[in-house]
Amino acid sequence: MLSFDLRYRWQDFQAHYQAQLPLGVTSILGASGGGKSTLLALLGGYIEGQGSIQFEGQELLSLAPYERPITTLFQSDNLFPQLSVWDNIAIGLSPSRSLSDEQKHKVHWALEQVQLQVYADKFPDQLSGGQAQRVAIARVLVRKKPILLLDEPFSALDPKLRSDMLHLIKDLTHRYQWTTLMVTHSPADAMLLGGQALLLEEGRVVVQADAKILSEIPPDSPFNRYLHISMPVK
Repeated sequence: MLSFDLRYRWQDFQAHYQAQLPLGVTSILGASGGGKSTLLALLGGYIEGQGSIQFEGQELLSLAPYERPITTLFQSDNLFPQLSVWDNIAIGLSPSRSLSDEQKHKVHWALEQVQLQVYADKFPDQLSGGQAQRVAIARVLVRKKPILLLDEPFSALDPKLRSDMLHLIKDLTHRYQWTTLMVTHSPADAMLLGGQALLLEEGRVVVQADAKILSEIPPDSPFNRYLHISMPVK
C-alpha cells in the first residue's frame, strides 16, 4: 500500500494531497493546473513538500529521488539519442553501461518483455514513437522498482499506439505487482487501465473511486464538474 499526506506551497498554489492506494493502477485526473504533475513530482522527490509518504511500512519523504523505490516515465521518452536501444536500457542498471553477466541477462529479458529484441542495436531516431516508449518501459523493467509514476507519457501517440502502450502498462503492473500512478486527461484511458481513479481539484484529492465509475458517472459526482457533463437524475 502507498499512502501519502503531503502539503506543498508555491506562490499562490497551496496543495494538500491525501490518499491510500492499493497495488495496481491508479489514474489521476483533473483540470490543467490542478496539481496532478505536482503530486507525481512530490512522490518522486523532485520537489520538496511536507508531510509523509509511506510504502510498505517505510517512510520515503526523507529519501533522495534515487533512493526511493520509484521510477518515473515522463511525457518525453528521455532516451539518449547517441546511445543504442541496448545502451539506453543498460544505463538504467549502470551509468557506465559496463554490465555483469546477470545484468546483461536483465537487459535481454526486458527487451523480450517489450518485444524489441531485434531493435537492440538501433538508435532512437530509427524508432517509431511507440517503439521509443517501449524502450523507456524496458528501462523501467530492469530497474525493478515497485512504484511507477507516469506523467502523460503516451499523450503524443496516435490512438492505436496509445491503446497498445496502456495495455502493456496494465499487463506489466499486474504481472509484477507494481503500484502504478498515471496522470491523464482521458477518462477512456482510465477505464481501459482499470483500478482506481483519483480526481484532483486545486491540489486536493476530491474523489477516490473504482475507475468503473467513469463509465456511468453519478449525477452528484465531482467528476461531472471535471467533464462538464450534465446528467439527468434518475
